[in-house]
Amino acid sequence: MLDMDLLKAFVSVVDAGGFTRAGERVHRTQSTVSQQIRRLEDQLGHQLLVRDTRGVTPTAEGERLLGYARQILALGAEARAALTGAPPPRVVRLGIPDDFALVALTGVIAEFVRARPGVRLAVTCGLSRDLSSAMVRGELDIVLMKREPGSGPAEAVWPERLYWVAGRDAAPAPGTVELVAFRQGCLYRNRAVQALEKIGRPWRIAYECPSLIGIEAALAGGLGVAVLNARSIGPRLRVLDDPDLWPPVPPTELTLLVAERPCAATRDLAGLIISFCDREAGLEHAA
Repeated sequence: MLDMDLLKAFVSVVDAGGFTRAGERVHRTQSTVSQQIRRLEDQLGHQLLVRDTRGVTPTAEGERLLGYARQILALGAEARAALTGAPPPRVVRLGIPDDFALVALTGVIAEFVRARPGVRLAVTCGLSRDLSSAMVRGELDIVLMKREPGSGPAEAVWPERLYWVAGRDAAPAPGTVELVAFRQGCLYRNRAVQALEKIGRPWRIAYECPSLIGIEAALAGGLGVAVLNARSIGPRLRVLDDPDLWPPVPPTELTLLVAERPCAATRDLAGLIISFCDREAGLEHAA
């Protein structure tokens, strides 16, 4: 059996981005929270968190555990509410791809939370294929994901143009392509590999990272090149436009999926996300 206190500490560290802030949330000292995470890692036999100068992020195993941990804690709260007579809080479960800047959605999320103070929003980040599977299993209420164009019904769809990019001051070598990529299974990663193999250009994965922030930092540091959508090309990056070296990459699409029979809160959040993505698509088209 997984210890609820250990799971609560784990989720708090991920949500807070660090042990000190997590300790404040669960009313424990930093050392106590660290001990709880170590106990959970020992129980499961996996490292769950990576600690670096930027904070704390979950490992691949930690990301897999995170969704289950949120569900277990939510069910525990629901069970307590059922026995005490208090109504359980409504939870809206949102899935966002690894390469989507969550910061950009902060205003949308804040607007939703202000409008519905009795609703708790649980956000899960991951590969689009994993988010799609979680939606099928009934573990998510809303999913914003990347997919092949026209591959099924959706609440809303936005085309994505893809580009080869590198650091603003980087000069990629003409030989083997050093790829900076998201984890195996990422649609952009597959697009990059297929485009290079089509023209017979050798490649290797030089740097792999689960987050857009990490990908951007690696590119800016000159570690290689990547395929990204127009929205993700920040000022530290530049587009590589020599078609002989960087073949065109077929477009993908960003799509919003909503679970069947959604509650009113889920519908409201879906509407806010659609408005946000419509604005972003308009800015991208204008650029």
